[in-house]
Amino acid sequence: FLPLNLFEQFQRIANAYFLFLLILQLIPQISSLPWFTTVVPLVLVLAVSGVKDAIDDFNRHKSDNHVNNRPVQVLINGMLKDEKWMNIQVGDIIKLENNNFVTADLLLLSSSEPHSLVYIETAELDGETNLKVKQALTVTAELGEDLQKLTDFNGEVKCEAPNNKLDNFTGTLALRGEKYALDNEKMLLRGCTIRNTEWCFGLVIYAGPDTKLMQNSGRTTFKRTSIDRLMNVLVLMIFAFLALMCLILAIGNGIWESDKGYNFQVYLPWAEDVTSAPLSAFLMFWSYVIILNTVVPISLYVSVEIIRLGNSFYIDWDRKMYYPLNDTPAQARTTTLNEELGQIKYIFSDKTGTLTQNIMCFNKCSINGKSYGMLPINTEKVDFSYNQLADPKFAFYDHSLVEAVKLNDVPTHRFFRLLSLCHTVMPEEKKEGNLVYQAQSPDEGALVTAARNFGFVFRARTPETITVVEMGETKIYKLLAILDFNNVRKRMSVIVRSPEGDLTLYCKGADTILYELLHSSCESLKEETTEHLNEFAGEGLRTLVVAYKNLDEEYFQDWIKRHHEASTALEGREDKLSEIYEEIEKDLMLLGATAIEDKLQDGVPQTIETLAKASIKIWVLTGDKQETAMNIGYSCNLLYDDMADVFVIEGSTSEDVLNELRKKMKPDSFLDSDEINIQIEKSSKNPKLLPDEQANGVYGLVINGHSLAYALEGNLELELVRTACMCKVVICCRVTPLQKAQVVELVKKYKKAVTLAIGDGANDVSMIKTAHIGVGISGQEGMQAVLSSDFSFAQFRYLQRLLLVHGRWSYIRMCKFLKYFFYKNFAFTLVHFWYGFFSGFSAQTVYDQWFITLYNLAYTSLPVLGMSLFDQDVDDRWSLLFPQLYVPGQENLYFNKTVFIKCMLQGIYSSLILFFIPYGAMYNTMRSDGKAIADYQSFALMAQTCLLIVVSVQIGLDTSYWTVVNQFFIWGSLSVYFAITFTMYSDGMYLILPASFPFVGTARNTLSQPNVWLAIFLSIALCVLPVVGFRFLKALLRPTASDKVRRNFKAKKRPPPPSPKRRLRRTSTRRSGYAFSHQHGFGALIMSGRNMRPKSPFVYPSKDFGLSILPCALSGFSSSPKAVSCSWGKRSRGSKTSIQYP
Repeated sequence: FLPLNLFEQFQRIANAYFLFLLILQLIPQISSLPWFTTVVPLVLVLAVSGVKDAIDDFNRHKSDNHVNNRPVQVLINGMLKDEKWMNIQVGDIIKLENNNFVTADLLLLSSSEPHSLVYIETAELDGETNLKVKQALTVTAELGEDLQKLTDFNGEVKCEAPNNKLDNFTGTLALRGEKYALDNEKMLLRGCTIRNTEWCFGLVIYAGPDTKLMQNSGRTTFKRTSIDRLMNVLVLMIFAFLALMCLILAIGNGIWESDKGYNFQVYLPWAEDVTSAPLSAFLMFWSYVIILNTVVPISLYVSVEIIRLGNSFYIDWDRKMYYPLNDTPAQARTTTLNEELGQIKYIFSDKTGTLTQNIMCFNKCSINGKSYGMLPINTEKVDFSYNQLADPKFAFYDHSLVEAVKLNDVPTHRFFRLLSLCHTVMPEEKKEGNLVYQAQSPDEGALVTAARNFGFVFRARTPETITVVEMGETKIYKLLAILDFNNVRKRMSVIVRSPEGDLTLYCKGADTILYELLHSSCESLKEETTEHLNEFAGEGLRTLVVAYKNLDEEYFQDWIKRHHEASTALEGREDKLSEIYEEIEKDLMLLGATAIEDKLQDGVPQTIETLAKASIKIWVLTGDKQETAMNIGYSCNLLYDDMADVFVIEGSTSEDVLNELRKKMKPDSFLDSDEINIQIEKSSKNPKLLPDEQANGVYGLVINGHSLAYALEGNLELELVRTACMCKVVICCRVTPLQKAQVVELVKKYKKAVTLAIGDGANDVSMIKTAHIGVGISGQEGMQAVLSSDFSFAQFRYLQRLLLVHGRWSYIRMCKFLKYFFYKNFAFTLVHFWYGFFSGFSAQTVYDQWFITLYNLAYTSLPVLGMSLFDQDVDDRWSLLFPQLYVPGQENLYFNKTVFIKCMLQGIYSSLILFFIPYGAMYNTMRSDGKAIADYQSFALMAQTCLLIVVSVQIGLDTSYWTVVNQFFIWGSLSVYFAITFTMYSDGMYLILPASFPFVGTARNTLSQPNVWLAIFLSIALCVLPVVGFRFLKALLRPTASDKVRRNFKAKKRPPPPSPKRRLRRTSTRRSGYAFSHQHGFGALIMSGRNMRPKSPFVYPSKDFGLSILPCALSGFSSSPKAVSCSWGKRSRGSKTSIQYP
C-alpha cells in the first residue's frame, strides 16, 4: 500500500514541487532557509493523506469481503459443499434455493417446479418487480436433484463471448451426440433473485466480471471535483507567476552585483565558487524559488483534506437524514467530493425503488357512476374485522363502500366479483386463512387484495376452476377461457361459468381501449366514469376500466370451437387469436373504474419541486416500460398538463429518431444557418461544449430504449443532447444499465455541468460510477448501488438536504477557504519580493525563520479551518426555503479564475501596505529614550505582527456565522503568536540555542513603542477599509441572493411557514397506468396447468358441485428484491461439462 500511495500522492503537482524544493534546500549555495521549513509540512501532508487513503481502502476491502464471502452450495465430487462466491468458476454446478441471489450467469438445468420452471425477479436488472419465468431444457430437467446424475452430466456448451446484452443469449448444448439450442429463456442472470421455487440447479456459464450485469456496470474511475481541476490550473498559473518574480529578482541581483556588489566584496564577500554576477544571479533565482515558495503553501492541501473530512462527518451525523424504520443513517462514502454537491446541474434518477416504494395501493374506485374514496383528512380506516380472510395490511377510508357491499348492492358485488376472477394471480395458503397472493404484476395483487377485503376472497385455482369466498359463502367458478394481455390489446378477459350456470365474460384494461368496446346503452355511465377517471388521473393514480358481458350458451359453444382452432393453428396463430378475442369482447357493459396508487417514497413530489426551483434538471432513466414511467412522472410532479407538450420519441430507425428529435422541439436545427450547427461544423473532431439553448415553452421528453440506441450513435447524440437539455424533464424508458451510463456520459461530454446519478439497484451501478457524484439508496434492491456510490441514504427526499444544505455549505466554505488562503499567502510572500529591492536582491528573508515555519502551520491554520468547518451564510431552514440560493454554485460564481485574480490583486495590495508602512515607520526612527529602533530585526517583527493582525481581521470579515470555536481560534492564534514571539525572543532561549534564536530582546523593545502600534493600526486600516467599503457598496447596490435572504432573516428572525403545496389537477388528460407485464401474461401457463401442483393440505367443502377442492397454487410472482455480487474464474469441477467461447 505505502509505495503505491506515495506514487499516487507525488503525482500531484504540488507534492512533487515541494519535494523538488526540499532537494534545493539541501544545496548550501542556494538554500536561504533551513531544511525543516519544508520537510515538516511535507511529511505532515503525506501522513494525513496516507492515513485517510488507508481508511478508505480498508473500508472498501471490508465491503468487498462481505460480498465475496457469501456462501453458495456447489456440487463437488458428488456432494454439495458450501463455497464462497469469489471461488465460483465457470463450469461449476451450483444449487440455489428460494430467495437466493443468483451468483453468476447460469444455464438452468433443473428445478423443483413442474416442467423445471423457475420464477425470478429481475428488479436489479430492469427495475421491474413482476416475476418472469425461465424453463430448463427437457433433457436436463430429467436430472432433477439427483446429485449422482448431476455429477455424471457430461456435456459441452458453446456460447457467445461475454457481452452486455441482458436480453440476448445464443449458445448450444452438446449432450449424448445431440445438439440443443440455448437462448435467454434458459439463463438465470446474475442480478436476479430466485422466487417461489424451492430449489434449482444451474451450470455457471459466465462468472465474475464476465457476467452480463458486471459487463453493464462500467469501470470505476477516480473522481475529482471541478475545484480540484481548477486548482491544478491555478497552481500552474502561480508557478508561472513565481518564476516571473524569481526571474525579476535574479535579474536585479545580476545588475546590482555587477554595478555595486562587485565593489563591496570586502564588506559583503561573494559565496564560495561564485565568480561572476551572472552566476550569482542564477543561484539567486533558485534561492528566491525557495523563499517565495509559500505562495503555494503545502499546508493548503492538508487543510483541504481536513475541511472535506469535517464536512463528510456532518453528513454522517445529520439526524434529519437518518431513517429510523430500518436504522439507516446518511453516509459520505468518499471524503473528496463534498463541494461538488453544491454545483449539481443534472440529476439522473432510477425510478423503481428510488422514486417509488414498489408498493401498489388500491386507493379509489368508481362503481356504477359513484365515486368512492374521496374523503377528508383524519378519517378513520374501515374496520374489516368482520371478514376473517381480510388482509390486515389493507387500508381504505370510505365507509360507504363497505355499506354498499353489506347492502348487497348488485353493481358493487359484480364489480368486486370481477376483480376476484379476472386475473392471473396465484394464491398460497401455508396456514388456513393466511392467504398470500403471488401476482405477475404488483397492480394485480393490489386489485385482488381489495376484492378480498371487501368480501370477495379469491382462495384457490386449478386449471379449470377458480374458488372464491363471496361474503362468507364458497363458490366455484368454472374457468373456460383466459383472453390474455399483450401490449397491443392492453386488456385481459376471463370467461367463467357460475355455480348457477350463467356464462359471463369479465374484462379489465386501459380506458382508451375498453371505451371502444362498450355497448351503446352505457353512454351516460361512461360520461360519469370518465369524469371520475379524470379526477383519479389528476392525482397521479393508475386507472383501469372494468366491464362485463353475459354470454349466450349456443354462441359461446360455437366461439370456443373456433378459439380452439385458432389456438392450434400453425400459421398466423397470434393474428387469428386476436380476431377471435375481439369478436367476443364487444358490447361490454361498463361496471366502473379502479384507481391504484403506485406509492411514491415520502416527500418525492416536494423534493422534485424544490430541486426544480434550484434550476436542477431531473432525468429519469428506468428499465420499466413507457406507460408506467410516464405515470410516475405525473405522480411526482415531473410531468404536468401545464407543459407546452410532452414529446415521445419512438422511432425505429435512425432517420425516424432524427426527424422526431428535430421537428418536435426545434425545426430550425435543420438549417445550416443555425448557430449551433455553425459551431459544430467549425469544431474539430474533439467534442466542444454546447451552449444552453432556450425553448419557447416548458417541455418534457420521453424516449424508449430502442430509439435511444439509435440516438446515442454518431451525430444523433448531438441532436439528442440538444433537444433533451432544452426540456425541463427527460424520461428514458426500457434502458439497459449500460445505456444509463451512456446518457450520463453524453451530458458530461457536451455540457459544462456537474452531474449526479441516484439509484438503488445493481442496474444503476454503471451510471452511479459514470456521474460526477453517485448516490446510492439503501432500499429494497439490496446494497450493490450503495457499495459503488459516493454518498448513500435511505430515502430520495434526503437528496434535497444533501444538495441544498450540505452541498451548498461545503461549496461556499471551500470557496471562502481558497479565497482567503490565497490572499493571506500572497500578502505574506510578496513582502519578500518588495524587500528584495531594498536588500540588494540578496535572498534575505523579511521574517524570522521560525515565523515562516509557523505562519501556515500554527498562526493562521486554525482560524481558516474554523471558518471552513462552521461557516454558513444562512441556516438549513432558509437554504431549503429559498432553493434559488443554490444557483451560484451551478454557475461556479464563488470561486473561479476571475475571483482568484481578485484575491491575487488584493494580496499584492496588502503586501505593499505591509512592507512600506513598517518600512516608513522604522526609517531613521528613534525610541522614546533616544535609542535607535531602525534595525532589521525590529522591522521584521513589526512587519510580521502587522501581517498577522491584518489576516486575522480579514478572516473576521469573511466569517458569516460566528461560533465560540471561531472566536477561540482567532483570538487564540493571536495569543499563541505573541506568546511564542516573546518566548523565542527572550534571553533564555538565546542562551540555550544562540544560533537558532538570534532575535534576542527584539519583542520587548519594539512592541513597547507607541509609534509602532500606531503604524500597525495604520496598516490594518489601509488593508481592511477598501474591502469593507467595497463589500458595503456591493451589498447595497448589487445584492446577491444570499444578501437578500440575510436581510429577510434579520427582519423576521425565523422563516415563514411553508406555503401549502398546490395539488396538480388535470381535467382533460386520461391515462391508463395499469402495470401489466410487458411480456405476454401467464394465462396460457395457468390454463395448461404446467405450473401447478398440490401445495396446500386444506380442503374446502363446496355444495355447488358436490365435490371437494384440493387447491393448486404456484408459489408466487412477487417479492422484494435483493442485491448480488460477483465471483470470478473459469474452470470445471463437479461435472464433465465444458464451456467454450468463440
